Amino acid sequence: MGSAEISSLQSSASSPLVFGFALRDARLRFAAVFEGIPLSLIQYRLSRYLTLWDSPSLWDRAARSGRTASPLGRSLKKRLGFAGFVKSWNPSPCPLPKGEGILTGVTARKRKILVVDDDPGIRASLAVMLHSWGFEPLQACDAPEAATMVEHEDPDIVISDVVMPETSGLELLKKLKSGDPHRPVLLITAQGSIDMAVEAMKQGARDFLTKPLTDFPKLKSLLDDAEREIELRRKAKRLTTRIEVEAGSGEFVGTSKAMREVFALIESVAERDVPVMITGESGTGKEVAARTIHRLSRREGKPFVAINAAAIPESLIESELFGHERGSFTGAVATRQGVFEQANGGTLLIDEIAEMPMSLQPKLLRVLADGRVRRLGGNYEFEFDVRVLASTNRDPTKAIEEARLREDLYYRLNVVPLSLPPLRARAEDIPLLVQHFINEFNVKHRLQIMGATDEAMAMLRAYPWPGNVRELRNITERSVVLAKGEWIEENALPPYVRSPALRAEKLVFSVGETTVAEAERELILRTLEHAGKNKAEAARQLGVDVKTIYNKLKAYGIEE
Repeated sequence: MGSAEISSLQSSASSPLVFGFALRDARLRFAAVFEGIPLSLIQYRLSRYLTLWDSPSLWDRAARSGRTASPLGRSLKKRLGFAGFVKSWNPSPCPLPKGEGILTGVTARKRKILVVDDDPGIRASLAVMLHSWGFEPLQACDAPEAATMVEHEDPDIVISDVVMPETSGLELLKKLKSGDPHRPVLLITAQGSIDMAVEAMKQGARDFLTKPLTDFPKLKSLLDDAEREIELRRKAKRLTTRIEVEAGSGEFVGTSKAMREVFALIESVAERDVPVMITGESGTGKEVAARTIHRLSRREGKPFVAINAAAIPESLIESELFGHERGSFTGAVATRQGVFEQANGGTLLIDEIAEMPMSLQPKLLRVLADGRVRRLGGNYEFEFDVRVLASTNRDPTKAIEEARLREDLYYRLNVVPLSLPPLRARAEDIPLLVQHFINEFNVKHRLQIMGATDEAMAMLRAYPWPGNVRELRNITERSVVLAKGEWIEENALPPYVRSPALRAEKLVFSVGETTVAEAERELILRTLEHAGKNKAEAARQLGVDVKTIYNKLKAYGIEE
């Protein structure tokens, strides 16, 4: 619920009103702007005083007419949907404490707890206790009345007796869980048994308590735990909504200032059929950015082809780029198209362009300038229509100084530069990303993980993420698979994420007991682990080429 409060709402019977949205001749007074109150609660609270026209078309016409007197109305329309036009104002159904025509008491509410028991004494005593703990108690004498209360009041938690006339608490539990499987339900009875407790837990009860109910600290602890879970679910739902509504484009997720700037540049450049040089650390999402540009361009629906210059042996990369004819070299047993032909009409991403052999870069530059390509061993040139994007995890200007990248090729590809921020520079996006990945892996692994606990999320936000979004994605998948319940807790995270001491761990070798080869192997594997298995990032941290990492892993018999 929002922390702000509406202290009063004033109107005359003749003024046309929308709740939170005023036409020019209406008088609508708010103490403060609020958001987050469920539409059903607004309608229920107002139904005692107002008759609502449930007509979205009327809302839309009023919105299009521009006859708005309050930005709150536009905010409510965006966040809550249609709340209703006031057809008539009736000050008489209930006594109003501040005089005729004033509606009060629409506030950010306390947690509602429904107590269901056929014993009025027990209901009353529990209500007093719950009120003293800061809850809003509701009471029902049997299951039918409880069902009505649930429909109209939507309590957050239900405490129900098991043995009641007509309908038992277990039957009520089934009905409650069929309506809202996540609503916490506590069962109490004077006829407790292990079998009944087991059955109640199987059907979804949060816990089972016995009468006389004297262990109030335990009850308070159970309610506190239930509140925490309700709050976690609310946060997870809010994150999912933000992802769907405002978090970005396609697989890109983020609402930070840095990512909003990235989104804006991608949207503006997507329709312009020009080369884009995408820079950023390994794991920041350079290929995702390239795919997003392709998806938003006029080439959507045509091929998107990506080639990683760092992952292809130098002896094969020319063939991968330009293709080859049968018999053009040893092992060329069939004709093969290069990536320019494969991507014809669409988009080609040359990933890690600064890792391409310098001897090959002039040939690539000529192909880009001519718009034609000849296969190795071929006699004919093929024209192509391809938008070329390039990416690198290096600083291009330093790569030019180090003779890794030709300056003329760089300027050919760097018509529009796009720089992606590292994850540590946009830590506010981590909760959104985690929820996005949880939703993705729930589908992949057929799970129902709701989200991460506050404690786990705090650890994720504190971690420096050397492998960036790719590392976060890998760790989230690991945590989803290892989660013991509906929530990712701290123990599902890798030890080096949980412990800053492990992140600062130093490698120690004993002189005379460790060979250079053993030390090298341990250093490479440990760096890979800390980089979230990101080979390019591990290479950057170790100051070597990524090809060296690939070759070393192959020598160790580790090929991923």
